[in-house]
Amino acid sequence: MKTTIDDIKIIDIPKIIDPKGRGKLSFIEKDIIPFDIKRVYYLYDVPSDAYRGGHAHKDLVQFMIPLSGSFDVHLDDGNNKKIIMLNKPDKGLLIPKGIWREMDDFSSAAVCMVLASDYFKESDYFRDYKEFKKFKTI
Repeated sequence: MKTTIDDIKIIDIPKIIDPKGRGKLSFIEKDIIPFDIKRVYYLYDVPSDAYRGGHAHKDLVQFMIPLSGSFDVHLDDGNNKKIIMLNKPDKGLLIPKGIWREMDDFSSAAVCMVLASDYFKESDYFRDYKEFKKFKTI
């Protein structure tokens, strides 16, 4: 099955509001995202004029959470494109395999945490957009 833009989802992350006004707490458990977490990484101190990503994965699934600040995620399934702004730490973006992604327009102090379905494997990456498009037409 080929993944498309329609397979990308915003997932609500549970939020507990402290009744004494001491802030909020959110958590991720196994039933919130549809994969076992094998790797966690985060991006921070990204200059506002920089972009990150610029790749797709053959098998890896990711769940992006904006822990602080905001940034835009440009998504492309080879035929359709859309941009999603992430700016709430209780909403995460599920990106299935086979979706090209780029992130930009990072606000000051933005932090993006990514939960990944597998360990880093260079062989899982499409880093060339033309190669990605060719794969999507097979």
